Amino acid sequence: MGRSDLKQDQTKHITDSAEAAWDEVFLVTFSPDDAENPLNWSKKLKWGVTAAVSGTGFVRIMVSTMMAPAINTIAAELNMSTTESTMALSVYLLATAFGPLFIGPLSEVYGRKSIFHFTNVWFLAWNLTCGFANSKGLLIAARLLAGFGASAVYSLGYGVLGDVWPVEQRGRSLSLYLLTPLTGSAVGPIVGGFIVEYSTWRWMFWATTILQVTLELSSLLLFYESYAPVLLRRRAEKWRKETGDSRYYAEVEMRESGRSAVWKLNRSLSRPLRLLAFHPIIQVQAILEGINYGLLYFALASFSALHVSAYGESISISGLHYIAICTGTISGAQLCGPLMDYVYKRLTTRTGDTHVPELRIPLLLPGVFFTPIGFLLYGWAAQHHLFWLVVDVGAALLSLGMQIFDTTLHAYVMDAYPEHISSASAATQVLRSLLAFAFPLFSNRLYDTLGYGWGNSLLAFLSIGIALPSTGILWRFGAKLRARRQSSY
Repeated sequence: MGRSDLKQDQTKHITDSAEAAWDEVFLVTFSPDDAENPLNWSKKLKWGVTAAVSGTGFVRIMVSTMMAPAINTIAAELNMSTTESTMALSVYLLATAFGPLFIGPLSEVYGRKSIFHFTNVWFLAWNLTCGFANSKGLLIAARLLAGFGASAVYSLGYGVLGDVWPVEQRGRSLSLYLLTPLTGSAVGPIVGGFIVEYSTWRWMFWATTILQVTLELSSLLLFYESYAPVLLRRRAEKWRKETGDSRYYAEVEMRESGRSAVWKLNRSLSRPLRLLAFHPIIQVQAILEGINYGLLYFALASFSALHVSAYGESISISGLHYIAICTGTISGAQLCGPLMDYVYKRLTTRTGDTHVPELRIPLLLPGVFFTPIGFLLYGWAAQHHLFWLVVDVGAALLSLGMQIFDTTLHAYVMDAYPEHISSASAATQVLRSLLAFAFPLFSNRLYDTLGYGWGNSLLAFLSIGIALPSTGILWRFGAKLRARRQSSY
C-alpha cells in the first residue's frame, strides 16, 4: 500500500483523538541496510528458513498422495466402498481448500513463526491418529483434520519466501523451495506401495509422523520470524518501552488505531475471501490453478490402478511409475526458476520497467502446451497398451507443463500482492483444492465410459481451452485489472 493510501486510511479509520496526530519522525521502519530486515538476512539464514518450510512441505505433500496405492487394501480392512476409500484420499485435499483461509491471514496478524509451529503440531497429531483408525469414519475425519494442518504449506510457505527473497531472486528461491515438497508427491505413492505389500498400511502414517517430529524439532533452530509488519510492530513496542516515548509507531499500528481486536481479526480473516470476490487477478489465477491441480490429481488417482490392471504389475511396482510424474514436476520447477529470473531480468532491461508482475506471464506458455501434449500421449498410449515407458513419458510431460504453469502463476501473485502474499495464496488455494478433491472422485467413471484415449483427450482440450486464452488476458489486461483493484488491506 502506498503512502497516499495510508493517509486515506488514516483519515477514514482513525479517531479524532490526540493519538491520531502521527508524526513521521517517529515512524518505525527498516533502514536500507538494516540487518533485522528479512530481505537483508544472510544467505545462510534465508536458506535455513526456506529449508524449514520446504522440509515440512515434503511430509505434508507426501502424505496427500501416499494413500493412492493402498486404497483397495484400506477399503477391504475398514469395509469401505470405492467411493468412501477414494474420499479418504481426497478429503485431505478438501481441508487444504479451507485451512489456508485461516492460516494465511493469521500469520499476517500473529507472525509466521507461531502459526508455523502450531500447524506442525496439529498435523502431527492427526496424522498419527490416521494410523490408529479402526473405522472408516475416524480415518476420514482424521485425514480431514490432518489436511487442515498440512494446508499451511500452501499459504504460509509462499508468504515466508516473499518475506526473505527479493523479486529478482523469485524464480531461484521458488525452484529450490519446491524441490523437496515436489519429491514428496512421488515418494508418497512409491513408499506407500511397498509398505502396503510388505507391512501394514498403518505404517504410512506412523513413519511420516516420526519424520514430522524430526523436522519440527529441527525447525526450532532454523525458523525465525520473517513477516516485516510484525517485526516492525515489535520494534515499535520495544522502543516505546525503552525510551518511555509513546510516539513511536509502526505503519500497521496507524492503520489499526482505534479498532478493536475483534475488528482486526475479522478484517484479517476475511481478506482471502475479499480478494477472491473482488480482485480479478486472484479470480483468474484461482481458476487456472484449480483446473491445473484438479487434472493433476485426476491423473494421480488412476495412475497406479492403470499399471496394475492394464500391465499386470504388483501394487509396489506400480507405485514406481510415480517417478515419472515426480520427474516432470521437479524438472518443471528447476527449469522454470532460473529461466523465470533470466526472462524477468531481460524484460526489465528492455522495457525499463521494474516490479511489473506481468513480466512473468510469457513463461506461462510452455506450460500451456506441454500439459495437453502430455495428456494426449499418456491417454492414447494407455488406450493401446503401448510400452509402459511411453505412458510414463506422457505423464512426465503433463506434470512438467503443470509445474511450469503453477510456479509462474505463484510468482505473479507474489509480485502483485507483496504485503499479503499468504492471504493471496490462500484465496487462490480454495478452488485449487476443491477441484483436486472432486476430480479423482470421477476418474474411474470417466475412463470406464470414454477409455484412457478419449478421456485424456477431453482433459487435454479442457486444459488448453482455459489456459491459453487466460494467459492472453493476463498479458494484455493484467496491469489494468491490478490498477482497478481495491486495497488488499
